[in-house]
Amino acid sequence: MKNRLILKTPASWWGAKWREALPSGNGTTGAAVYGAVHDETVLLTHEDLWGFVKTQELPDVSGELSRVRKLLHEGKAEVADKVIADKLTELGYEPNIGAPIPLGDLKIKMPVSQGFKQYRRTLDMETGEVSVSWKDDGVAFERNLFVSRPADLVVMQISSERALEVDIALDLHERSDARWCANGEVALPENFQSLEEGEFLCYAAQNDDGTDFGAVARVVKTENSAIVVVKLFVKEDRSSAWARLKTELAAISMDYDVLLEPHAAEHRELFNRVALDLNATEEAHALSNEELLLEAYQGEAPLALVEKMWSYGRYLLISSSREGGHPCHLLGLWCGEYVGFWAFNMANENLQMIYWQALSGAMPETLVPMFDYYDRMMDDFRENAQKLYGCRGICIPAVSTPPSGLLKTVYPHIIHWTGAAAWIGQHYYDYYLHTGDETFLKERVLPFLRETALFYEDFFSIGDDGFFVSAPSNSPENNPAEYWDGTGMGEAAMETTINATMDFALAKEVLTHLIEGSQVLGETEGVEKWQGMLEKIPAYQINDDGAVREWMHPFFSDNYHHRHQSHIYPVFPGTEVTRENDAELYKAFEVALRKRLAVGIGEQTGWSLAHMSNIYARMNDGDRALECLDLLARSCVKNNFYTVHNDWRGMGIGLEMEWAPFQIDANMGWSAAVQEMLLFSVPGKLNALPALPTVWKKGAVKGLVARGGIQVSMDWNENEICIDLFSATGQVVELSVMGNRVDTLTLSANTHHESRITR
Repeated sequence: MKNRLILKTPASWWGAKWREALPSGNGTTGAAVYGAVHDETVLLTHEDLWGFVKTQELPDVSGELSRVRKLLHEGKAEVADKVIADKLTELGYEPNIGAPIPLGDLKIKMPVSQGFKQYRRTLDMETGEVSVSWKDDGVAFERNLFVSRPADLVVMQISSERALEVDIALDLHERSDARWCANGEVALPENFQSLEEGEFLCYAAQNDDGTDFGAVARVVKTENSAIVVVKLFVKEDRSSAWARLKTELAAISMDYDVLLEPHAAEHRELFNRVALDLNATEEAHALSNEELLLEAYQGEAPLALVEKMWSYGRYLLISSSREGGHPCHLLGLWCGEYVGFWAFNMANENLQMIYWQALSGAMPETLVPMFDYYDRMMDDFRENAQKLYGCRGICIPAVSTPPSGLLKTVYPHIIHWTGAAAWIGQHYYDYYLHTGDETFLKERVLPFLRETALFYEDFFSIGDDGFFVSAPSNSPENNPAEYWDGTGMGEAAMETTINATMDFALAKEVLTHLIEGSQVLGETEGVEKWQGMLEKIPAYQINDDGAVREWMHPFFSDNYHHRHQSHIYPVFPGTEVTRENDAELYKAFEVALRKRLAVGIGEQTGWSLAHMSNIYARMNDGDRALECLDLLARSCVKNNFYTVHNDWRGMGIGLEMEWAPFQIDANMGWSAAVQEMLLFSVPGKLNALPALPTVWKKGAVKGLVARGGIQVSMDWNENEICIDLFSATGQVVELSVMGNRVDTLTLSANTHHESRITR
């Protein structure tokens, strides 16, 4: 029961039941089970199916940069804010972000006799199996489904204790009139076609770009059961796709257990690389999601809920991010709307949060799709840098969707935030630090960081004091106090500034990693230049409240009423500032964080609470970190444990919005926060249990990975902590436990080292 989600209700969100479905996926193909007894829907999705994307030639508006800077330095920020955006619009630039679209529905209809009893809907996170079971008139029924990793197909088995009556079909998603969504009424794909040929069901429709997508299902029925296997296709002529898939499916063994075994082995190996035990009881793990959430609503998330949410974030990443594919976007692999709300890759916070757990969670391969995605669009990013700002190097937009990396949304707060490449670059370098892969460092990390640094070299100007000036600048997605309109939503206000603290934190990190990485490889080219650039980055500033300033320019004052915590980057997710290396500055970052909550929790969101939990963990405050997760559980977690952007019920935790968009980032951020509470590391230093919450009195974790590639397993109780370290290479590491230095250890290659510490 530990790694199983149990629900006593089907998906029930009116008009959008997909939001409460139970997801299964292999990183390429997705399925989401609604769990209805009579008229069941399984949403089918494919990572390559995107609609409504409109890419145009990006006009060259770099000549506007000097005007923007002049206006900013004259104190006319609200005028400068719209200059580039207005010029792009004037030149007819109207791109469309687009969205992932549903491929179709697998429809299952079964008769009802006396009405269901003993209903259960479950997800086994160790295998990816979704099950729906019930009894009707004393007869047991069950449906089981998974998405195979090795075979890339959806497999469902339906069984009954009596003769099975079932109708199975493939259909266009939400073909009925009930297709309302948060973005309003939308047009359905055209040229829908569905036909039955013996054991095979063939289905196709046409995307807005004129290409076909669809699926073929093979159905084999016996007296008491039916097995259904489904393969999907995108961007392929339906006739040839149907013929190909029928041939492939005809060769497949129609035995559920035979198909499950290789998939479960592959999925389980990934999932079980790290295991967490917070000493929740078996009885608690046997409770349903609904029961666990009801307990959380009383104040504190029960241990079983904390464990299951950690496991769920891990499960979702494994199921939606796979080598050879796209990165996991804000809706994961399971978007059930034709124009999903914020269904894109958002790289000013959210995409990064999705992957925070990957490296310490021993899943480095899940990050590879993100690297591949950005690497293959480097020419577009160079074009952005040149045509928007007249700079060399790369400029990655905060918002992107495949297949183009050109600027896709003409909003000032997107145009003027230039930090995406640097923040993504942190993941590149961190991948090297966790894996020790010097080939990756040489061939992928340093080239990416060089392009990022080249942009800063051209973009930053020199002020009268000899230090860099960043203008236009943006601190996602906050507005200085002088321009805050009280809504908390940046699109309605003014965010274009000078010298956002985050700009310099990111640039400093890029340059530092370039120098360190070059030294590892024995390379010297560029190092002197990068060291000189570092010397021109101004020092962080502290305001009259004792908090680190969010904007390092006198025109712009701090605004604590916001969900983003971008200026705290040097502490988390960066590692630049620690209590040990600069206690005074570290304290100012602590004050800046606490100021965000001091104005009330009504400015926060689901993902910002997850982010805040991670920061508190990095600051060694486990109780505050856990409190953020408690707030998240009470406000933004649905019955299927999906997280949403904001509470939709007017309970006062977080932003007030009419719609509560599903966002997968807080699910992932929860998993990352738990791992931050248990382990912090930089090369050569490891802090075990740095932010252990008071209520986690006994527990164990197996398989976390520290920077330096050290595998860390621990168990603890109120009297003793046992730590096991394993390194594939010989190295020296300074070990601290709960913030206190314990020892300097010399680790031998491929040898376990055990330490026992009395508390």
